[in-house]
Amino acid sequence: MGRDPRELSSSWRRFQRHEFHTPTGDLATHIAHYWTVAWEYEQPYRQLIVPMPTVHLTFRDGTATLSGPTSGHRFQVLEGTGSVFGVAFRPGRFRPFLGAPVSTIRNRVVDAHTVFDWAATEVVDTATVERLLAPLLPAPDPHAELAERMVAAIAEDIEVTRVDTVARRFGLGMRQVQRLFADYVGIGPKWVIRRYRLHEVTQQLDAGADIDWAALADALGYADQSHFGREFRKLFGETPTSYAQRY
Repeated sequence: MGRDPRELSSSWRRFQRHEFHTPTGDLATHIAHYWTVAWEYEQPYRQLIVPMPTVHLTFRDGTATLSGPTSGHRFQVLEGTGSVFGVAFRPGRFRPFLGAPVSTIRNRVVDAHTVFDWAATEVVDTATVERLLAPLLPAPDPHAELAERMVAAIAEDIEVTRVDTVARRFGLGMRQVQRLFADYVGIGPKWVIRRYRLHEVTQQLDAGADIDWAALADALGYADQSHFGREFRKLFGETPTSYAQRY
């Protein structure tokens, strides 16, 4: 399934409204932000969702679901008039709520009631969600804090292209880093590194830069450029060449 032409031409902006809100108090330790998307489409629209190492709690039509980190892009069909309210947890910070390795919900969407004992709610806004989550705040977890710091270090430093760089920076062994990411982030450190580096490439393309694809593939540890191209398409829904041609 290809990307919706309305997305590629940015005409989706006429049909969607996005809002973001900041969590308050101790919830800010665990939650990056709240988000709302409202839409109105006469024809169904295929919304491309690009993966990030994040767990989302979403409320829509009186139901609540949890989306674990995903290894590839997916499409969400939007039609008619509707809206969804979401909670984006900080990387590593959902593990204490889940009470199990976050990798157990990787590439899965599950009923939120399997984790949170709530009654269904039709009216969902920031105040309502904070009232639901505040009594469930977990005890401090140093491993959750470490996992978040490691993901932040990867996201912020474009020079990080290898897992052993992260391991040395935090004084851990490679196996320790891999176990921590599986348990708290839900997806491997190599994937997280490549995800952020490739995101930076798309930003460079947006700005009109020329990319040396072969050099980039080598720097990120891909066996060859074709392997790199397959993973780029898995993340962003199209090949690097196709993406670059639009800019």
